[in-house]
Amino acid sequence: MSQPFDIRIDDLSGQPTRDLLALHLRGMQAYSPPESVHALDLSALSGPDITVWTVWRGEAIAGIGALRQHPGGVGELKSMRTHPEHLRQGVAAALLEHLIAEARVRGLTRLSLETGSGDAFEPALALYRRRGFANGDAFGGYEATDFNQFLHLDI
Repeated sequence: MSQPFDIRIDDLSGQPTRDLLALHLRGMQAYSPPESVHALDLSALSGPDITVWTVWRGEAIAGIGALRQHPGGVGELKSMRTHPEHLRQGVAAALLEHLIAEARVRGLTRLSLETGSGDAFEPALALYRRRGFANGDAFGGYEATDFNQFLHLDI
């Protein structure tokens, strides 16, 4: 059976992508104080060091994620989000595998991410940990707070 998802690079111009990013940012703000939210908005995801992918099921957007390339062979996963209508259907796992494969193609040796802490983040944390990500130190200019944590995967 073929994969039910179409994962493609996104230029952030489509309304479904913009709506999902807005939902992602609102969700992050609901669980963390504004000064602790590091989710990227449209302008920050448009940088030359960031590539955004969206996951589609037919005409419906199912998820979004980005890969930011840092110096020294480090990649950072950014703004991973599954649309609520597609939760627990393998969207995030498929996107994560795609991003890890892309990191390998680019010759990156490590993937890192910053995410929230607390019960609301447990499903995402479980996915990352199943894939081999482990807790670690802050990176890339982030500061550790009570509302965030850092995970890393050597690839």
